[in-house]
Amino acid sequence: MQKKIEQAQTLLEALPYIKKYSNQIFVIKYGGSAQINPELKDKFAQDIILLYLVGIKPVIVHGGGNKINEMLDKLQIKSEFVDGMRVTDAQVMEVVEMVLSGNINKEITTLLNMHGAKALGITGKDANFITAVPKDNGKYGLVGEIVHIDNTVIENLLADKFIPVIAPIASANEINHPGFNINADLAASKIAASLKARKIIFMTDIAGVMDKEKNLLSTLTEDEINAYKADGTIIGGMIPKVDACLEAVNGGVEKAHIINGKIEHSILLEIFTSEGIGTVIKK
Repeated sequence: MQKKIEQAQTLLEALPYIKKYSNQIFVIKYGGSAQINPELKDKFAQDIILLYLVGIKPVIVHGGGNKINEMLDKLQIKSEFVDGMRVTDAQVMEVVEMVLSGNINKEITTLLNMHGAKALGITGKDANFITAVPKDNGKYGLVGEIVHIDNTVIENLLADKFIPVIAPIASANEINHPGFNINADLAASKIAASLKARKIIFMTDIAGVMDKEKNLLSTLTEDEINAYKADGTIIGGMIPKVDACLEAVNGGVEKAHIINGKIEHSILLEIFTSEGIGTVIKK
């Protein structure tokens, strides 16, 4: 009986958040172990379905660097990284699109549909809803910088009760152009800002942003982030992650969250509990 009472208390704790966020758009950057581990994949799908059923409008943006690496190795195609960016020529771009839109995207949509949602997978080339230009004048080949998002495409899908699942490939808006490879974090932040989403959630393999003593920083502002960058607290791969968060909140998103996707039901724990589990970045 005690266990049942605790379950009821958990539901009651979630109730104010369910009311607060009903009919709101949440953009979720799906990556890391949650995208690879079969059990975590299933928990992720369950979380998204629950959001969907209580009236929240999830929009999923995914990466797929590990699977791209595997396919490039299998095909014996060499690729290199410069400044953390995969230099993308036409041959690499073909593999990127094949893996992201043909493999990973359809795997996610199938998983969500099997759990009872209406998920639809797209890339930015569909309806030219994401257009881009070469990043840094083509320094990284076909790596793109987003210049426009037609958010009516996503809004129409949401209005029809679909969960959009977006592969970060952009159109060049040119005939016979192979398109652009877009960093998934930056694509998610741009999409969230364009939609004026209530939240953007980045699923990672770490608890969130840590201080130098490895304690979780539960909330951060832009000034605090800049100070932590300056003193070496925020370094390496966390820099582009917090930059993507800042781009989203400065673009009109209320809050950005960095959470540990290796924790089962991490999305629900972050959204529907008062303590949360990750780092929140806000204006």
